[in-house]
Amino acid sequence: MGVAILILGKSGSGKSTSLRNFKPGEIGIMNVLGKPLPFKGGAKFPQAVRPSYGAIIGALRKNSLRAYAVDDSTYLMQNENFARVRENGYGKFSEMALHFQELINAALATDEDTIVYFLHHVEEGADGTEKVKTIGKMLDEKYCIEGACPVVIDCVVIDGEHMFITKNDGTNLAKAPMGSLPDKMGNDLKEVDTMLRDYWGMRPLGNDDVKENANETH
Repeated sequence: MGVAILILGKSGSGKSTSLRNFKPGEIGIMNVLGKPLPFKGGAKFPQAVRPSYGAIIGALRKNSLRAYAVDDSTYLMQNENFARVRENGYGKFSEMALHFQELINAALATDEDTIVYFLHHVEEGADGTEKVKTIGKMLDEKYCIEGACPVVIDCVVIDGEHMFITKNDGTNLAKAPMGSLPDKMGNDLKEVDTMLRDYWGMRPLGNDDVKENANETH
């Protein structure tokens, strides 16, 4: 059983930048909007550009890598919402929620050495606390995306530095198993990957995990 991890933050908080220390081809990047990665050397990373739900789920079922990043998973929902804007009724929102749940389930169905990172936007809830940005109410009320993820990392900017927060303060969604990660650390997702693999006894990433082209990666 694989692991799904949420990397949450507003635009510009450092979600995509946190991928910079992986080796190109070491992590399968699902670039939902097809934007250039925001760090030097980002163009060298093999990517699936503007993939559909089906393409991402297919790659996860193939499971040719042991690390994947869906960047930004929010836009899978947003893109489908706009594509179906002329449809009437609430049934489409149930279907959109189901599609996202199926994606999470596909991540959890990967092998025991695989981690899937969902880079995702947040918004402020009615009570002023942080919530995962979704479409409709079904995912919020009936599923709880963050509940399916044992680690939720908040991306923040502190004194001009991009940081990861892993401890809940009552207003955010951050969480991590006791002793797995520091409460606050630099926004380096490769370091997170290394620490979590050690904590859970998962096989660390190595040179044998590097794939040189997008077809092999995805």
